Amino acid sequence: MDLGISGKVALVTGGSAGIGLAAAKSLAREGCDVCVSARDPERLADAVVELQQFGGVVHAVLADVEDPTAAQRVVEETRDVLGPVDILVANAGGPPTGRSDEVDLKDWDVAVQRNLLGTVRLIQAVLPEMRSRGWGRVVTVTSSSVREAIDGLALSNAMRPAVAGIVRTLAREVGGDGVLVNNVLPGPIDTERLRGMSGGDDVVAARGRAVPVGRVGQAEEVGDVIAFLASERASYVNGVSMLVDGGHSRVIA
Repeated sequence: MDLGISGKVALVTGGSAGIGLAAAKSLAREGCDVCVSARDPERLADAVVELQQFGGVVHAVLADVEDPTAAQRVVEETRDVLGPVDILVANAGGPPTGRSDEVDLKDWDVAVQRNLLGTVRLIQAVLPEMRSRGWGRVVTVTSSSVREAIDGLALSNAMRPAVAGIVRTLAREVGGDGVLVNNVLPGPIDTERLRGMSGGDDVVAARGRAVPVGRVGQAEEVGDVIAFLASERASYVNGVSMLVDGGHSRVIA
């Protein structure tokens, strides 16, 4: 299936590893020119090498979305090198883990800056040009905690639904301008974060057996869903929070 986005400019934050890198690869494979942004310079350089195999133009910007000045800088540099951003994938690492009585105000501030305001600033930086051109895609990456709280992840349980609320609101506000805004909710995906919280291979495998499809997901599977939501083929999908969890969630709606 041709997703109809060849030649589009995509910006992927948190794009040096995990789901962010997988999304960047899926978009590059579809013919997008891609800018990836992340905090680790070595990983970012490695990501550029991986993305260059798809033949498009690749650029990298070293930045931390917790920095209030980062979003505008990343968007402007992407525009200067590749052109205006057509597709934004707003992705960041998860907030600190812990129960409500274990996280302190510093942890809350990290979560707000990284997972809420970082996303808001990125969206605000790309929306004006998307609306003026009459075409744009914004895909935020959050968590299945939007649908049901996850024990030990108090900050994620608070921040992720806030982003989903922003997505639903913006979808109604800018859909008429040709800008579609959607949210992806990964469930158990084999990433460094999952392994850091769960333990070794045996524990990850055990978690997979609790998923109806019998395994944890791969980052590439989330990346492909993101690419679809960013595409022309998803032209009537707007304001959704889409689970990518192998059927793990028991929530009906």
